[in-house]
Amino acid sequence: MWSNLLDYNALFQQQVERLHNENRYRYFVELERKTGAHPHAVWHAEGGPRDVIIWCSNDYLGMGQHENSITAMAAAVQQQGTGAGGTRNISGTSHAIAELEAELASLHEKERALVFTSGYVANEASISALTAMLDNPVLLSDSMNHASIISGIRHGRGEKAIFRHNDLDHLEKLLQELPEERHKIIIFESVYSMDGDISPIGEIAALARKYNALTYLDEVHAVGMYGEEGGGVAQRDGVADQIDVIQGTLGKAFGTMGGYIAATDAIVDSIRGYGSGFIFTTAMPPALACGALASVRYLRQSSEERAAQQRQAARLKQRLADWNLPAMPSVTHIVPVMVGDAAKCSEISWTLLQDHGLYIQPINYPTVPKGTERLRITPGPCHDDAMIDHLVASLAEVFDKVRPPSYVPRSGNKATG
Repeated sequence: MWSNLLDYNALFQQQVERLHNENRYRYFVELERKTGAHPHAVWHAEGGPRDVIIWCSNDYLGMGQHENSITAMAAAVQQQGTGAGGTRNISGTSHAIAELEAELASLHEKERALVFTSGYVANEASISALTAMLDNPVLLSDSMNHASIISGIRHGRGEKAIFRHNDLDHLEKLLQELPEERHKIIIFESVYSMDGDISPIGEIAALARKYNALTYLDEVHAVGMYGEEGGGVAQRDGVADQIDVIQGTLGKAFGTMGGYIAATDAIVDSIRGYGSGFIFTTAMPPALACGALASVRYLRQSSEERAAQQRQAARLKQRLADWNLPAMPSVTHIVPVMVGDAAKCSEISWTLLQDHGLYIQPINYPTVPKGTERLRITPGPCHDDAMIDHLVASLAEVFDKVRPPSYVPRSGNKATG
């Protein structure tokens, strides 16, 4: 009786094979981080555990292993247990979350902040809720915005207009075509994580004021690392007060997990009441909130980690140039190295891991456009000079072997100095 039924499993397997054929299949490297040893980790390989150095972590400053965060989280687990006990509305609003939200609001000099379970959820829930509350809004989105922003726009079902990446003239042209009284939100990021470039925040904010639009700024790759207190690029540039909604994450520079927005009391309270991704999700556990709070407070008063990160990023960029390796221009801590071919990008990544003990995940389509496949390197304060020299020498050796389209070997190809 089952012979005429569809073989659903075979259909799904065909989709998996398609990913393999297009070099889009995602291989997960099983890692075990060791407290106090970042960026070293144990790779649980088929042949047994091996020590590796992670070069693509979003724990940008190593705060995931900082004693302040560990002590705070461990103490909170002992005092309050492991879970939140429910949604924010049903017993899940802990004192720890309330303290964390107050600290984040203060960090960004906003009236209020709201914590979500991830940065992705923060974007998806906030953008879709804002869209639903406005009257026939248009959402003007940078062409390189993150998938979570795209998902929030899609879920909100409002009209969207895409402006070319960081193109102020194109953005203004789109704004000029809209009635002044029509509701509008300009959505963009401060640091774009695949290219390592920065948006003209002040100029975009000025256009928003000129054309009566709200601004929504994603600072997930900037909070903790830029600004006098780690408030992001908007804080560094002195324009945070010109942004209506700042969105950030606790899972990158702050070394824990979760996302948040900071805005006026009215905006935050309305998202709290209409954002289904917030309302119907179990709250962040108190211990996690305590760990995040300790990290935020520490980075507000310490610039040592930020300075070391910038110093090591600059050193890596220089050493890549010395070895004639195809590093893309970047003004941030993100150092992309162009490969330009999906299969070769995966091959380079695997060879670095297998032969050199260096873990850099390949970045292929659809994360980046086809033909722009790359390695995304994120040096931090815990990567010392010797690690950088070893990385660059290993990259040169593997690039010489694999010969990706982006690479023009230099005769002798040895580091200078």
